[in-house]
Amino acid sequence: MSNPLLEPIHGVSLYDYAAVSAKMANGVDVKEICKKLGIEHAVFEEASALWVARMQEDSSFALTMAFGEYFGQAENHPKLKDLQAQVSDEEKANLDKMRDDRYFYEELNGARQAAYEYGYDGAQWIQENYGISLGDFQTVAMKWMEVQNQEMAGGQTGNIHHFIDYQQKKQAEYAKRFAEEQGGNLADDVEF
Repeated sequence: MSNPLLEPIHGVSLYDYAAVSAKMANGVDVKEICKKLGIEHAVFEEASALWVARMQEDSSFALTMAFGEYFGQAENHPKLKDLQAQVSDEEKANLDKMRDDRYFYEELNGARQAAYEYGYDGAQWIQENYGISLGDFQTVAMKWMEVQNQEMAGGQTGNIHHFIDYQQKKQAEYAKRFAEEQGGNLADDVEF
């Protein structure tokens, strides 16, 4: 660790902080997380504020990039990997499908974007309709981003464009659905 900004704060490493953030985003109680880490909640709160400050002062963005990587690896954290929020079998099936089925992931990504465009909280809409938390969604998104980066490095740009087109198609379908739920778009009855 040659970068002093990566030194733990009150015994909380950046990996710990990112894993805690991921677990909290997935609905795990922060007090339960702190108990597993063996720290007081107040200690974590201060460490959290200081990690945010460090990331803001890091002009190289090394901390932010490492945070994102660690966030995506939260399920591997030695002390926190067994902590899970309670989910139904259907919610678990949706999450597993999103992890394994790129088409399903791209569909939900398009749905989330369309929801935001129509004034909904896209992450909340996914949570309510599929039971997939923002943290789980972001973890899966990191996985598919790695796949896409590998495809890019391997010159498989056709595959990348295929999934971009699919996501945009699904986004348009969900946009139409959201527009209908809201009584249509303002210019739907205008003909040229």
